[in-house]
Amino acid sequence: MPDSEKGHRLAVLRVIIVAELVVALLTGATVVFAYQHVDKKIATGEPIHHHAKRPKPALPTSEMNILLMGTDSRDCAGCGIDKEAGEGGSDTTILLHIADGRRSAYGISIPRDTLVDRPQCRNGDKVVPGEQDATWNVAYSVGGPECTVEQVEAVTHVFIDSYITVNFGGFKEMVDAINGVEVCIPEVVDDPVAHIHFDAGTQTLDGDRALQYVRERHSTANSDLGRMKRQQAFIASMIGKVKSAGTLTRPDRLYKFASSLADSIETSPDIASAGKLVQLALSLRYADLQHVTFVTAPTTDFPVGDPNWGRLQFAPAAADLWARTKNDEPLGPFAKGAVTAKHPHGGKGSAAENGLCA
Repeated sequence: MPDSEKGHRLAVLRVIIVAELVVALLTGATVVFAYQHVDKKIATGEPIHHHAKRPKPALPTSEMNILLMGTDSRDCAGCGIDKEAGEGGSDTTILLHIADGRRSAYGISIPRDTLVDRPQCRNGDKVVPGEQDATWNVAYSVGGPECTVEQVEAVTHVFIDSYITVNFGGFKEMVDAINGVEVCIPEVVDDPVAHIHFDAGTQTLDGDRALQYVRERHSTANSDLGRMKRQQAFIASMIGKVKSAGTLTRPDRLYKFASSLADSIETSPDIASAGKLVQLALSLRYADLQHVTFVTAPTTDFPVGDPNWGRLQFAPAAADLWARTKNDEPLGPFAKGAVTAKHPHGGKGSAAENGLCA
């Protein structure tokens, strides 16, 4: 076979691998892939100390759960958009459930202000005491991604196979690598606190503007829940962009997209190598955009006057959602009006409710 033909086939294979990994692992702000020469850049995190049991043995195409986290660290250039230092917490947490057969997946966003009973956890040789009525994202700041995983398992009883974290800098570079991501903003956004302005309508955002879009929280009511809806829509739109012909036919963009994240991610040891990530990506090659869905865990407000007013608590319906995830069942009623990678703004009847364009 001529060298040119071999090179072409290798490029095509790389495109397929990257695209499928995006569909599999991209959420609130994260995806990862590395070629062999950037393999060493992937940071290896602590192993998971499980609080839940895997329901059945893991197989190459069986169901699995990956916890995706975006840290609120502002130590990257241009990441301090809200003029805050950040506390090292998990600004975004998405539980990604990949169904048996790996042809579909759903991501569950967990509000960072939800109060839970955090279990005692381990971060290397350090034992982190548990805490009652702890804010969700504090687990990351006191014990890193491993403690967040332990919290998820203790609260939901869902077994977590792997985890991935990414910082704001990696998010920005990812967006710029694919030449921006299109969003539709239903009304003008004016945030006098963070000095963020968006005109209404459809527009393509670069990395800096995209970070502002998914982080903005002062101009809308119920700010964190609204922000999660925007994050879900943005992630879904980004998946569609990476799967589009304009990106799939540009190996240079895909390569930059993958390489830019290698310095910004940390994963559990089981997937902290290019080879293992490629295997995971290939197992998801038949996933369809219509069947990559994003929802938010059901929560309720504490009543006015309660000491925890201003925070959230899981609603009774959350128990059903965790059970469905644990038992590898479809979302059922939770899928109504959900954001998908094919329809980033949800259905026509739910777009306005989601604060998005129809």
